[in-house]
Amino acid sequence: MPNCVKITAQGLPGMEKRGDLYYHDRNRKNGITVTEESIMKQSFLHLKQRAAALAAAAFLAIGSLGLPATAHAFDWGNAVGAVIGASLEYSMLTRQMNYLDGKGRQAFLKSIKERDGVCDEYEANAMLDNVMGRLTTVLEKEDPKLSEKPYNYFVNNNENFNAYCTLGHNLSVNIGLFRMLDYNEDEVAFVVGHELAHGQKNDPASGVRKSFPIILLAAAAGSQGSLLEAMGVNVLANMGTAKMVTLPMEKRADKLGFEYASEAGYNPGAGAALWQRVIEKMGTERQSFLGSVFNPSDHPGNEARRDRYTKRMYEYSGRHVNVDKKTGSVLVNKKVVGLPVSTPSMSSRERAYTVAGRLAKVYHDQPGAIPEASQDGSSLYFGSSRIMTFAAGDEGTAWVAALSRAAGRDTGRRTGKDDGKKSAETKPVKEGQKNAAGNADKKLKKTADGTTSRPVSFRQRVEMRKAAEKAAAAAR
Repeated sequence: MPNCVKITAQGLPGMEKRGDLYYHDRNRKNGITVTEESIMKQSFLHLKQRAAALAAAAFLAIGSLGLPATAHAFDWGNAVGAVIGASLEYSMLTRQMNYLDGKGRQAFLKSIKERDGVCDEYEANAMLDNVMGRLTTVLEKEDPKLSEKPYNYFVNNNENFNAYCTLGHNLSVNIGLFRMLDYNEDEVAFVVGHELAHGQKNDPASGVRKSFPIILLAAAAGSQGSLLEAMGVNVLANMGTAKMVTLPMEKRADKLGFEYASEAGYNPGAGAALWQRVIEKMGTERQSFLGSVFNPSDHPGNEARRDRYTKRMYEYSGRHVNVDKKTGSVLVNKKVVGLPVSTPSMSSRERAYTVAGRLAKVYHDQPGAIPEASQDGSSLYFGSSRIMTFAAGDEGTAWVAALSRAAGRDTGRRTGKDDGKKSAETKPVKEGQKNAAGNADKKLKKTADGTTSRPVSFRQRVEMRKAAEKAAAAAR
């Protein structure tokens, strides 16, 4: 390498000697401007002493790293030089990471879009826009400076069940995740909330940074070849999707994701519901959808995640609402309310977590109140909140009676087909008791002909919009 001093057989990549000083080569193609004078002679000697100690540690760690054994003797001179080189590379990787996490984040976004592809499916993009809008509104309350570094996001073309938040507040959701969750906005929101929690706690940068010491050890172990260069490239190449997070980071992200999604008005049972779906599709084993360079099993087991989300829902409800882990029945005040039947789009247990979540939200938003359970057509209500739409096989009358008993208000049932007289106990919800997320829009709405109707789902709104656009185009 021209103009570089080779201290050992491997040399010091990127270093140039001028007199007694060593300088970084400004022509390194990493897009980073570095200080001109980087290491003086005294600092270099100190680094060399530390490198010898690291090389010794690396030699002892070779077996645990699983690196191939060599037939020839270990070259301590090369090892020292390799670790010194790795130390310099450590500095450069740190600079590169800081650049991608800050001023270079838009360029990084462009690169991961080119790599992963951008999906333009209308329904998925509209849903992600809505989810990000609601969740970032919550985040801005705890992080007033979020506007200085707002999240970039897009739907990518990957068909796998996955999402990630990487350096620079760049977030992406696979189209495969939307499809596996059947475009259930509540469940999608919990996944996105989890990824935003990683971003808020700067886990992407922390995860990448924690891998750097391994590079130092690997450099010493592979000093007879070019392992150092390969390791450095591997880390940078995987910054986009490999989180390199620790198990504690994952658990914290689950906890914060629950808080973000619930405060944004999403169903607090959706976290448990989505992991129930994952279990049914993929099994209960530890599943790391993203993987990472150094920690292939950095995520909790699927069943453990579901159970933790269930516990959080239970606490959120004031310890009123739960789901029986053995039977899958919905419990209110430790009494069985019912077991939903399976539908073509959702299993019995996934429906149970969804129903329980809506009940939990009522208890959370109206502490101390004892709402009335009632049936209106094919829907179960608890106070003014719709809890579930009965499917074929769900016994509406039994659900109303069981919920009334469990809630401590066994007042019989009222249906939408009675004589039109409401019981004296059926009173409108006071203004102060309205759901902060907008339960008012879940009440009966009057149409032009005076009949009543229920709010349509997100998917129905999308279909209605598409139909309207198609009709308008035909009219032209």
